[in-house]
Amino acid sequence: MTGLLGPAEIRELAARLGVSPTKKLGQNFVHDPNTVRRIVAAAGLAPDDVALEVGPGLGSLTLGLLPAAAHVHAVEIDPVLAGALPETAARYAGPGATDRLTVHRADALRVTAADLADPAPTALVANLPYNVAVPVVLYLLAELPSLRSGLVMVQKEVADRLTAGPGSKVYGIPSVKLAWHAHARPAGKVPPNVFWPVPNVDSGLVAFTRREPPRDDVPRRRVFAVVDAAFAQRRKTLRAALAGWAGGADAAAAALTAAGVDPGARGEALTVEQFAAIAASAPVGTRAAG
Repeated sequence: MTGLLGPAEIRELAARLGVSPTKKLGQNFVHDPNTVRRIVAAAGLAPDDVALEVGPGLGSLTLGLLPAAAHVHAVEIDPVLAGALPETAARYAGPGATDRLTVHRADALRVTAADLADPAPTALVANLPYNVAVPVVLYLLAELPSLRSGLVMVQKEVADRLTAGPGSKVYGIPSVKLAWHAHARPAGKVPPNVFWPVPNVDSGLVAFTRREPPRDDVPRRRVFAVVDAAFAQRRKTLRAALAGWAGGADAAAAALTAAGVDPGARGEALTVEQFAAIAASAPVGTRAAG
């Protein structure tokens, strides 16, 4: 892998474009080639994989992905950065690299499967902006059935939440919702000094592999409504926390019992399969069954 951007190249490119990282867009640019190599290696891309990168910024990771994937879709909301990326790819990865790069000047939370077709992405590999990391991952997994795997870099605290299991203190809504779509695992820690500007937190790598939903007889939105309700009042028992969702505490207790879940349990103890079972057991005639 050659032609990666180091600190000097990053700053020179940013100066030439008149770009300064902004907190509003959650921009922290990777300037360490070894970190880029590590991310690409951890992603485990096959030669026929189509990579989807969100927030490519100045192109550090893009340059690492181009030799490893059959094609790269780069989704960038900043018009200046989006416009400069093809030139950066041609300059550092060679003119032929641009044939395998499609840049989308778009919001990753609004991009559609139709926007990213031909070829459809199979792997999400990205240094995600901290402020939108969880919604971006969940949205893309829901919107893009072609995604088979992913390797994302996020704030370490977010990485811990995404990969937590039942019973963990940080297990919560992101953990369960990602588990609906995929098997996830921590894939390492990344220090702050590989970024410009240097953030005041560590980052973490999260690897995931697509899985079939736990059940096919209940819609995702209904399961996620149960999850949201259960963790909105985390310290309450599920009988109490799901009362609003089910149309009353007794109705919640009935749904829980039918699902084989103790009404006195708390959400942090349940697997995604159990949340799905509760959603499937919603009493007929209640708001939960809608």
